[in-house]
Formats: sequence, structure tokens, C-alpha cells
Amino acid sequence: MKVLFVTDAFAVWGGMERVLADKMNYLAERYDNKIILLTINQGNHSIPFPLHSQIKHVNLDINMHQQYAYHGIRRLQKRWQLKHLLKNKLNSFLQQINVDIISCVKLDFVGTLNQVRGSIPLVVESHTMCKAEKIEEAGWLRRLNVWNFKQHVRKANAVVALTKDDANDWRKYNRQVWVVPNVVHLNNSNNLSSHNEKRVIFVGRNSKQKDLDSLLRIWSIVYSRHSDWTLDVYTDCEIDAPGVSVFKPVANIMEPYCKSSMIVLTSLFEPFGLVMPEAMSCGLPVVAFDCPYGPADIITNGVDGFLIKNRDVDEFANRVCQLMEDKDLRIRMGQAAVKASQRYRADAIMPKWKDLFERLCQKE
Repeated sequence: MKVLFVTDAFAVWGGMERVLADKMNYLAERYDNKIILLTINQGNHSIPFPLHSQIKHVNLDINMHQQYAYHGIRRLQKRWQLKHLLKNKLNSFLQQINVDIISCVKLDFVGTLNQVRGSIPLVVESHTMCKAEKIEEAGWLRRLNVWNFKQHVRKANAVVALTKDDANDWRKYNRQVWVVPNVVHLNNSNNLSSHNEKRVIFVGRNSKQKDLDSLLRIWSIVYSRHSDWTLDVYTDCEIDAPGVSVFKPVANIMEPYCKSSMIVLTSLFEPFGLVMPEAMSCGLPVVAFDCPYGPADIITNGVDGFLIKNRDVDEFANRVCQLMEDKDLRIRMGQAAVKASQRYRADAIMPKWKDLFERLCQKE
């Protein structure tokens, strides 16, 4: 089977990029699929994650961001020109190759793919959430654009969501919705948290979604009770608060996980939340808000972590303190977390992708 993955660029050390790399590598190595990665705006950026030697990368070299150098009518004209160029290049590319299925990683390109793909089955991957722009309270123009993108999803052969609740939201636009969680990089060593370190870890970029403001409010309560503990924050901004140490994101995050005793997540929403099963595989219990939708799919409340009523800062702080005060509880929950994280191994997730692709190809 020849599979075409379409995205805007494959250029940053991000969660989506890592998941996509793992998925393509597995399909190429284990299932001997021929994989083509098609990028629209790669530019001069290098590929951040290693790809299997049989994976071919093609870049259409269309700099869609050029439109933002213009304003008003001129921006609309430039956008139309770029979309017309994209349509022509995609059409020419698809005529030169013979792919069995297309998987689109970005909503922005679904409409154009529908125009040129003919009878090739199209899968839309939801790496964000169907309702993300509403939760983020995006402006009217962003909402209008996303609404337009979602109308094109109706014509896709399938949508893949990361959680069951997000899948239910996508069914308003397409009846063929599959739930396939992310493949997660798990800790494969024998090195687990000892739970002796008085460290809490948070991993996440500085964005409205990750809600660092709530994190710091929670920590101020916790630190007033347990000033012998530290909060290690791996992020892309500076934080000046008592008991908080800030680190730049690192490639080998497993090492900091194993030197911590729990992980916290304060997001407003999470399409999935890769950091949770990553940390769980190192033996860390999780404390997270029960936000839409990832944490509830990953955490079993009271078993491998605590799900906190959404935005209840005081209860969140109380649960963190409970774990700080009870090492046996940390160990017990950590052991359960290691076991639960195994659901996201590649050999547990990738057969679902294989099944989906084969079913769609059989229908054609």
C-alpha cells in the first residue's frame, strides 16, 4: 500500500510531528508500506525526527504565509493566488504518483485535496479538537475560517479523532469517525521514579491552552504548605515564582520524569496530552483538570492519578499536597500508571491504522 501524508511543514520538535514520524516509520518498517510525506511550506527547514529510509519527502514549496504581508483586498487576492497554485501543484503531483490513500494532518488543505484527489480515499486526522476555537474564544475571523474548513471534512472518507468525546463532536460533520489514540514514546528502560525526589514536573509551552496562570496559582497554595518541594517547569518562557525552576524543553524528557515524583497538567483543553502517558510510563501519577477531552481518556481517577473538577484550583492543590504527604500513595499510583501507559505502545495503536487504511481501500 502506498500512503500519502499531507501537512503544512515538518520542521519543529513538536508532539504532532513526533507522532507523525513514529506512525510513518512503523508503517514503512513493520507493514512495508510505501510512505510519501508531502509538505506545503517546508522551506529550508530540516526534518526534526529521523525517518525510515523508504519514506520519501516531497515539498511543494508554496509559502502560504506570504498572504500576511498584505492587507485587505490585496491579502484576499494573494490568498486566492496561493490556493490556486496549491491546487495546480497538488493535482500535478497526484497525477505523477499512484497512491492508495491520503491522510491529511491539517484541516486547511482538506478542501483543496477534495478538489483534486478523484477517487483516492481521504482520511482527515484531528490533531486538535473539533471545538478548539470555541474553547479558546477565538475571534470571529478564525471561527469563520475553521467553520469553512469543517464543511470540507464532510466529503472525506473518514475522520480520526484522538478521544471518544472529540469523535462525537466530529460526527456532526462526518459519520465515519474512528477513535485512534496517539502512539506515545514510552519509557522502555528499567529506570522509574523512586518517588524520593521532592519534585513536581510540568511540561508544556507557554500558551493560553496550557494555562500557566492556573499552574502558578495552584503552586502558590501548595508551596505555602510544602516549601521543601520544587516545581520544575519545562517551557519556552521565564517564570519568577518561589519554588519554581524553569528549564528549556529537552529531547530526552524521560530523564527529568524519572527524577520527579508526580506530573501536573492545567490545560484548558487537551486533544490528547502526550505528556501524561509519557510521564506515567516513568511511574508518575498525574494530577490534571478534567478538561475537554484528553485527561479523562488517559487517567483513571484515584487509580493512576487524580482528575480534578475543571478549573477548581483549590481541589487541585489539595490533591497535589495529598500526594506529597503520602509516598506509599505515590508509589501505588505510579505502578498503576506504568501499566496504564502501555495502552499507547506502537504495537497496540498501529494495527488500528492498518485496519482503517485497508477497509477504506477495499471500499473503492
